[in-house]
Amino acid sequence: MEQFRNIGVIGREGNGVADTLRRLLDFLLLRELSVVLDEAVSELLPGHDLRVSSRRMIGEVCDLIIVVGGDGSLLGAARTLARHNAPVLGVNRGRLGFLTDISPDEIELQVGAVLDGHYRLEKRFLLDVEVIRDGQPVGKGDALNDVVLNSGTSGHMMEFELYVDGEFVYRQRSDGLIIATPTGSTAYSLSAGGPIMHPRLDAIVIVPMFPHTLSSRPIVIDGKSEIKMVVGKNNVVQPPVTCDGQLRITSQPGDSIYVRKKPHKMRLVHPLDHSFYASCRDKLGWGGQIGKEDEDV
Repeated sequence: MEQFRNIGVIGREGNGVADTLRRLLDFLLLRELSVVLDEAVSELLPGHDLRVSSRRMIGEVCDLIIVVGGDGSLLGAARTLARHNAPVLGVNRGRLGFLTDISPDEIELQVGAVLDGHYRLEKRFLLDVEVIRDGQPVGKGDALNDVVLNSGTSGHMMEFELYVDGEFVYRQRSDGLIIATPTGSTAYSLSAGGPIMHPRLDAIVIVPMFPHTLSSRPIVIDGKSEIKMVVGKNNVVQPPVTCDGQLRITSQPGDSIYVRKKPHKMRLVHPLDHSFYASCRDKLGWGGQIGKEDEDV
């Protein structure tokens, strides 16, 4: 297993984040590790004398990145860091924490185990999205969880066509479409009725959002597929395309939106006792005790 000596720390302002950052930094410095802070973390900790780097550069100078925050913080970091191949470890200060699975109260134990080489490594693929207008690219983005095309207005449907690997799939009238990775299958896709996919699957799920036709169901396709959505020319809206709910590209009627697997993968670090199914039980409430009334059924 890799031995980590140069540790990058990423985070953003939030409930309890600054206190957790201080505890983490005290622990890392006690182990005499080289620590680099991203610019946002540096602003949260005035008076420190540690090295500071931009988010774009921190992946080049560090061999492990620790993200303190919720899954949203890790999503933002992943899109920047994937190209650098630097492994990422998450300390959870958010709500669900499907990606950030280190407890703030167990930093010394769990982060210490990782630094001692006791961890497992997962590779998660991302999606690239490109919006084409009149044959020219007008917007690009990438996503770890999902790419979402939606009408952008409450209670207003849009029309679009869907193609997979150049083959026409359907013409649909709905609130939009979610295209999710296995990582994103437990996020927005799940809320829209999509399936939960194991992170090791090389697959993409396509989930309609409130389709006008009730027979429109989620479709799971090969992860190497190219997806194209064509915004109907008769739409009166300019549908936004969002990446992980954070990056927004505005499309227009007639635009083509291409979604493909990104060539670079994010390397996600977990403690040895991490279990995807245990996370589902914990985060989705699968572990509730069966009541007496259920036993009698």
